[in-house]
Amino acid sequence: MRIFSHTCSNTEIVCALGCASMLVGVDADSDYPPEMVAALPKTGRDLDLDIDAVLALTPDLVLTSLTVPGHEQVVGALRAAGLRVLVCDPRSLADVYANILEIADALGVPERGHALVAQMEAAMPAVDAVGPRPKVLVEWWPKPVIAPARQSWVTDIIRRAGGSNPWAQVDAKSLPMEHATAQEAAPDVVVMSWCGVKEANYRSEVVRQREGWDSVPAVAHGRIHAISEAYLGRPGPRLVEGYRRLRGCIAAAGGV
Repeated sequence: MRIFSHTCSNTEIVCALGCASMLVGVDADSDYPPEMVAALPKTGRDLDLDIDAVLALTPDLVLTSLTVPGHEQVVGALRAAGLRVLVCDPRSLADVYANILEIADALGVPERGHALVAQMEAAMPAVDAVGPRPKVLVEWWPKPVIAPARQSWVTDIIRRAGGSNPWAQVDAKSLPMEHATAQEAAPDVVVMSWCGVKEANYRSEVVRQREGWDSVPAVAHGRIHAISEAYLGRPGPRLVEGYRRLRGCIAAAGGV
């Protein structure tokens, strides 16, 4: 089977299922595992996908998603071009698992899908917090602050790791807000996971220098951490690494 993957998370799922040899091309942001994807044809970034270039690769199946705003137009264009498309739109960790199983079924390796989900589940045990859970602000973007809300697998992972998302009850995938609004939540931990920015370029002073934030517990106690968006923003196997890093941050803040 010839597979084209339009999103990083789906690329990583295919490789984790042991099916990297099926990939005939990927989007320009798919960078992991490097030894498996570096030499593959890349046909543009998420919203700038070259449909004709994808067609030229003659894939039997295109794996895509709705995780990026605007992806629905790309999905429509892929379908209009006559391509067979499998679309993932995970809102929760359970959805991520379901997508893995769906992809594994489509690739003809259902048993590997179940094994991968079982491995991820075992690696992300739910922490049974005794006292108050530290409040965790995960920032997808710093200005305005954009945080995950109820319809996000990150909210589930924060909970599993022993923390709480102050915006867990907001019925949205993510929530843009003014700095003052985020400040009012008084997060105990701030995690920079800025989309499209390399982790090496995250700067804690961007958070610390916000007006009035010196009284925010996360700032006052030096609990500003960097976790690459690759570990939290890609709904695939590397969420396990995001969980591990979040667990360390939350434990350092007093979480069980």
